[in-house]
Amino acid sequence: MTAPETLNWVATDTPDGRFTAVFDESATVYASGWTDDPAYLLALIAPSLRADRLIAADGGEVIRAVDAYYAGDLDAPSRIDVRQTSGPFLTAAWAALRDVPAGPPVSYTQLAEMAGNPAAIRGAASCCARNAAALFVPCHRVVRTDGTLGGFRYGIDVKRSLLEREAAEPAA
Repeated sequence: MTAPETLNWVATDTPDGRFTAVFDESATVYASGWTDDPAYLLALIAPSLRADRLIAADGGEVIRAVDAYYAGDLDAPSRIDVRQTSGPFLTAAWAALRDVPAGPPVSYTQLAEMAGNPAAIRGAASCCARNAAALFVPCHRVVRTDGTLGGFRYGIDVKRSLLEREAAEPAA
């Protein structure tokens, strides 16, 4: 995989705070999260995919997916392509995360099983910690085996808010 020369960014206000996404010309998300700092997100992108330039742009379908999520279409982010790269397990775990529906969260143990390696529970946790494309790769939908919330790059309050929103509304 080669890095694009330029990546775009856009931000929008959400009930959970300012949300920013970094994406390419085909609306493929490389990084996203609850921050107003696109440079912070750029640093989360794997070096082999990181662009030299980052420019503000119209977010089009990327931002529409975020807005739709907050309007109740909880599956909207899953319809946007994402580009991340790592080793085989993390890549499989990120793909498995994209298949976790809104509703009851899964455990790190379940995510490891879904990614094809039931013994890789710590790897599943690492997958969540290293996920650059929050919301589009819904790492917030993973909790500890006892049901308590694990860490979240954007804070436990945001994770709790997302899970509560998803428990209250059926997926569209």
